[in-house]
Amino acid sequence: MSLIQIINQILSSGQYKSVLAPLKGLRNGAVYGAKIRAPHALVMTFLFKGGPLMNQLKGILEATFTHSKNLASFVFIYKSISSVLEKLQGDRYQFHSFVAAFIGGYIVFGRYNKINEQINLYLLSRILYALAKLAVEKGAIPKPKGEPFPIFGALVWGIVLWLFEHHRSTLQPSLKSSMTYLYDDSNVWHSIKDFLLFNKSAN
Repeated sequence: MSLIQIINQILSSGQYKSVLAPLKGLRNGAVYGAKIRAPHALVMTFLFKGGPLMNQLKGILEATFTHSKNLASFVFIYKSISSVLEKLQGDRYQFHSFVAAFIGGYIVFGRYNKINEQINLYLLSRILYALAKLAVEKGAIPKPKGEPFPIFGALVWGIVLWLFEHHRSTLQPSLKSSMTYLYDDSNVWHSIKDFLLFNKSAN
């Protein structure tokens, strides 16, 4: 029997799943992180950042590596701790997911950098929406009679523009920058050139 056949036999047996699943998770986290971050970093860098091409490419690679490494590390930690908890208690329990992710989140996504900030903020918006839906499913809040999405959209935009206009310092820098371009810079022009062809900053 060849080495490849032996490895395939071990992998297909399911015998070492608790050890192999974190390794496969590490691989999938690295691949998915690169797939998500590389195109995003490429577009954002060439649209909004100037400087020499080599510096731009370096920035894209660094952002991609950080996202990929962090996601891979988190998946590995999460699956490893989940597996240990299951072995210790003889079964899977709901709190295992929270405990494993809490520890992984603290170790990996608790370190401040721009990539982690973006990932955490992305997840926060998704979980708030999911928790609202769960509250309706569990009967904790009454089910809306009509479609709730218009109210959700209205609240999100009402709050963010109120914060931008009156408490700007509380907003995340990239959001504040985008909103400044959209809402402040569109109040400034002196001729047809800076009205139609290019933007003049309000600051």
